Amino acid sequence: MKTQYYTATSLDGFLATEDDSLDWLFPLGDLDNSSYPEFISEVGALAMGSATYEWMVRNADQVARETGSPWPYSQPAWIFSSRKLPVIDGADTHFANGDVHQVHREMRIAAKDKNIWIVGGGDLAGQFYDAGLLDEVIVQIGSATLGKGKPLFPRRVLGPTLQLISVRQMGVGMAELRYVVHKSD
Repeated sequence: MKTQYYTATSLDGFLATEDDSLDWLFPLGDLDNSSYPEFISEVGALAMGSATYEWMVRNADQVARETGSPWPYSQPAWIFSSRKLPVIDGADTHFANGDVHQVHREMRIAAKDKNIWIVGGGDLAGQFYDAGLLDEVIVQIGSATLGKGKPLFPRRVLGPTLQLISVRQMGVGMAELRYVVHKSD
């Protein structure tokens, strides 16, 4: 079982625009021609920040058109937020806030022998990293720059903590980098 931050970023390191738009990302690749189908088949639980979840709520119609459901995940998801958020019908969601350690234990139980996916955002992934719970970073880098926006990973991480284990080209607009998080003993 691994805890993985799997995401996409612009070439200059932003997940989304300042107003949480992902419109820059969709023209760059096709999920079916990526590592996503294999990745998601090995996921047993998800962690999602409030901005990512709110994007899902705002774009439920678009998500439903593309995936057949306003909530495209069969796995249980923990939504980290200090605010009360709307519930998406049919979604197996649990709302949490505070320290990620306790929630991570719950997620491990729910995931059984499968992996935990830190869906986003960057700060939530950083909290798992800070707690020593993050095992891998899988980032797909798109051939677009945003200039400013929501950062990929708002933490200072200096080498050799992230060890590159693979690079994969995905069409003409994306490249995937996979890193193992080396944990000091």
